[in-house]
Amino acid sequence: MLLQEKESGDLIEILDVEALLSPTKNEVPGKNQAGQEEQETATFPKSNLVFPSGEALPRCWTEENYQTH
Repeated sequence: MLLQEKESGDLIEILDVEALLSPTKNEVPGKNQAGQEEQETATFPKSNLVFPSGEALPRCWTEENYQTH
């Protein structure tokens, strides 16, 4: 799955979709897709990621108690 980093606009390949969907995880492993060479795996804060369309991630992916707010 590809998401976009808010600040740079770079696409990030998400390597662990389960971590992305889990509201208890604040970071997800991925690879930056900028450049021509394969990038190293890094962790990315969910708060800095959006869908390529610019839409924010669903609250149920980012907030553990999203139903109580």
